This record gives sequence, C-alpha cells and structure tokens, in this order.
Amino acid sequence: MGRLTTHVLDAAHGCPGSNIKVELYRVEGTAVELLNTLYTNDDGRCDTPVLQGDGYTTGVYQLQFSAGDYYRARGVQLPAQAFLDVVVLRFGISAEQEHYHVPLLISPYSYSTYRGS
Repeated sequence: MGRLTTHVLDAAHGCPGSNIKVELYRVEGTAVELLNTLYTNDDGRCDTPVLQGDGYTTGVYQLQFSAGDYYRARGVQLPAQAFLDVVVLRFGISAEQEHYHVPLLISPYSYSTYRGS
C-alpha cells in the first residue's frame, strides 16, 4: 500500500532537523484541507507516515515545515520577517500504490527537496 513520508536535514548545522512541525494539506483548486500534523523526531523523520491508508489517493498535496520556529528554538538570530519562516512544498501524487518520500534540506536562507525513495 502506498504511503507518504518525509524527513528534514539541517544543512546549516549538519544534523537532522528535530522537533520540526510538519503539516500536510490536500489541495483542491484554491481550497486546502489540513490532513495531518506531526513533528520530526531526533533523526529528523516522522515516527509514522505523513499519509497512508484510505486517505492516500491521487491528488495535489502540500507539506508545510515550520523552519523559522525550528531555528529560533536553536537560538539562531533571525530577522523579524524570517526569509524562510514556513517552507511550503506543493506536489502531486499520481500513483496511489507507490511510496512517495519528500525530504527537505534546510538552512535559514535556502532549501531543496526532491522525490526520494
């Protein structure tokens, strides 16, 4: 059965991004529906898949990572208007029975992602 997973790596500190709030939304047109809220563990991963089971269907989804809160908690001095406060990744799932892994590599001023395995 298909599932969606993620993990976060902190490129600025060279470590996993732990205790980062991750929200998953389903996107339909201009509407977004919150499906799940999780936090990354000490390894930068969520303890359970972000999405699986009957809710795992073809469609457009959005992951939101609270990067600004994470860096503030680490004592990083960010401007009042952080450059990357919430990182938003919008992507499509087209194969319901496949595993989609969407990792995030972050720093206070940049990020990258890809479809992992």
